[in-house]
Amino acid sequence: MKHTNKLVLAGVLCSALAISACGSDSEDTGTDAGSDAGKIGVILPDTKSSVRWENADRPALEDAFDAAGVDYDIQNAEGDADRMAQIADSMIADGVTVLAIVNLDSESGAALQEKAASQGVATIDYDRLTLGGAADYYVSFDNNRVGALQGEGLAECLGEEEANLIYLNGSPTDNNATLFSAGAHSVLDEVSSYTTVGEQAVPDWDPDQAVTIFEQLYTKVDGDVDGVYAANDGLAGAVISILEKNGRAGQVPVTGQDATVEGLQNILAGTQCMTIYKSAKEEAGALADVAIALATGEEAETNGTTEDSEGGRDVPSILLDPQPITADSVKSVIDDGGASASDVCTGSFAKFCDKAGIS
Repeated sequence: MKHTNKLVLAGVLCSALAISACGSDSEDTGTDAGSDAGKIGVILPDTKSSVRWENADRPALEDAFDAAGVDYDIQNAEGDADRMAQIADSMIADGVTVLAIVNLDSESGAALQEKAASQGVATIDYDRLTLGGAADYYVSFDNNRVGALQGEGLAECLGEEEANLIYLNGSPTDNNATLFSAGAHSVLDEVSSYTTVGEQAVPDWDPDQAVTIFEQLYTKVDGDVDGVYAANDGLAGAVISILEKNGRAGQVPVTGQDATVEGLQNILAGTQCMTIYKSAKEEAGALADVAIALATGEEAETNGTTEDSEGGRDVPSILLDPQPITADSVKSVIDDGGASASDVCTGSFAKFCDKAGIS
């Protein structure tokens, strides 16, 4: 990822935090158009790759748009590129003037954006960059940094002794997954005592496929694995299930991402070494600011650009800071509203929450 610091994001982030708060689930469409902004459409990718899209991003986006008093429509493509294109067509026909997407793959995302642009609709890449696309802006976290933090977290859990590593990467069609893996390798490949003994991407970030893939990688090296880079909490859960099956859960450090309830519980229980917290209310607030600026004919404030290697251009970007989370900092996610104590501290996890000072 190429960063060119052009404009300071202070105003964007301040307003993002001011207008955003994690809320409860609600209907897809807002009805209050209290500003001069046109209607804004957002298409989320699926419900399987991560629980974050419906449990965190949707309510945060709804709160941000409601606070701004704009008309909006948020829908989920359920992992189907054709469905995403159909939703986009429907939104445009319904008067959307700004469309934000989390692409399922760059090819389908780029086609969707090109069609939207031909009809005068501005587009935003949310969370994932569409390579070869036509997005006016990109709103995300610094995804290379995410991977580097995952690598640093795994190294801290492992120490400097000799260790065999397996990488369980995200979907090969997701540019973010490529950046996460590159960031992790940039850290872990520099540790001479570490050896990579297996690496594979998981199609569509599917946790069910991840179980099979990791078990095959684990079996191939006869279980001689000391640490696992898992690109998100869903994949981490798949890894942990195989480690539990082999009596090694808690003995082999595993990374994650998204600070999901399951991921936080695994960290508290000692079966996952760390995760990455990416505040949904912060990202949703930044998206709302950009979308509203576009809908009112203004330029959005950015803090850098991101290189689209396929499109040969630098996309104006709002890049936010990810936060590494370990057992000592799980409470910070709950304090920020990223998860609730009532969800995390259930059943057998209550004792771990008490130990961590979470109530």
